[in-house]
Amino acid sequence: MKRRKVLVIAPLFFGYYKDIVEEFKAMGYEADYICDAPSNSNLSKAMGRVNKSLIHRSTETFFSRSVLPIIKQKTYDLIFLVAGMTFAFSVDMMKCLKKLQKEARYVMYQWDSEVNLPFVRSIHPLFDRVYTFDRFDSLYKPGYLFLPLFYNHSYENIGKKSSREEYRYDCSYIGTAHPQKYQKINEMSKALEDIWPNQFIYHYMPSRLKYLYHKMFAREFQNVHFSEFQTEKIPGEIAAKVFEESRCILDAPQAGQRGLTIRSIECLGAKRKLITTNADIKNYDFYKENNILVFDGNIHENSSFFREDYEELPEALYQKYSIKNWLKTIIEE
Repeated sequence: MKRRKVLVIAPLFFGYYKDIVEEFKAMGYEADYICDAPSNSNLSKAMGRVNKSLIHRSTETFFSRSVLPIIKQKTYDLIFLVAGMTFAFSVDMMKCLKKLQKEARYVMYQWDSEVNLPFVRSIHPLFDRVYTFDRFDSLYKPGYLFLPLFYNHSYENIGKKSSREEYRYDCSYIGTAHPQKYQKINEMSKALEDIWPNQFIYHYMPSRLKYLYHKMFAREFQNVHFSEFQTEKIPGEIAAKVFEESRCILDAPQAGQRGLTIRSIECLGAKRKLITTNADIKNYDFYKENNILVFDGNIHENSSFFREDYEELPEALYQKYSIKNWLKTIIEE
C-alpha cells in the first residue's frame, strides 16, 4: 500500500515541529519538514517581526537553495503549514510551492492571533482549510475553523502516572520573557508566596539585544535589569521534569494573544493545576474551578482550588486534546 506523503512547514519553536512530524509518521505518513524562516537567530527573527521585507533577500536565498530542492523531489498528498510570527515565505513563494505541488491538499494552522500575524491573511486563499487556535478569530473573522492546541506524549505520560502525594515545587513557570507575560508571572508568583512558597520561576531572555529592545519600547521593562533573566534555554527533558514535580503551573499569554497557550493544554494532558491570566479558558469544556484558577490580581486562599486535589476529568476530554486527535482533525478531507 502506498504511503501518503505530507510536507510540514513550521517554526522551530521549542521543537514542537518534531512532535508533529513524528505523530504523522506514527499515523502512517511519510513526513518531511521545512523550517518557516531562513534563520533561527534572534536578530533575524526580530527583523522579520518588525518588517518581513528586511529578511526578504535571505528568505529568497533559503527558499531557492533549501526549500525548492525538497518540494521538487516528491509529490505530496498534504502540505501542512503551521503559521506563527516567524513565518517568512512571501505570497509568490507560496504560489510557487502550489504550482509545483498541484495535487496536494493545503491546510494551514494559525498559531498566533491575527492581530499578531496579519500577513498570512494574504495567503489564506491558497489553502483548502485554515484553522486557528484563537477562538475569537474563529468567531468574528471569516475563513477560520477553531482548533485549540495539543499536548504531546511527554505530558500524556506524566498524566498517566499515579498522582503524587508530595511535589518538589508548589508552582512553576518556564518561558520566554515577553514583557506582559514577564510582569503577570511575577505578580502571580508574589501573590502566591504565603500559600505556595516553593516556586521555580525561570524567565528566559534570548539575548541582550532582545532585552534592550524591550527596555526601549515596553513599559513593563522600564525598571527591570538584565540580571533578572536567564540566558540559557532549559532543555526539554529538564523542563518536563520540573513540570512533573510541580503541583501547579503558572501561565500568561503575551500581549495581543487571546488563544490558549500550549502550556494550558499541556497542563490538561499532565493533569496538573493551572493558574492563568487568560479568562477565556472558562469557555473551554475542560475548565474546572478545582483545577484552573483565573488570576485577576488577587489570590483567595480559601478557594477550592487551593483546598482540593486535582479533579479528574472524563477520559474523552483528555483524548480530545491529544496530538493524535489534533492531527486527525488536520487530515480530515
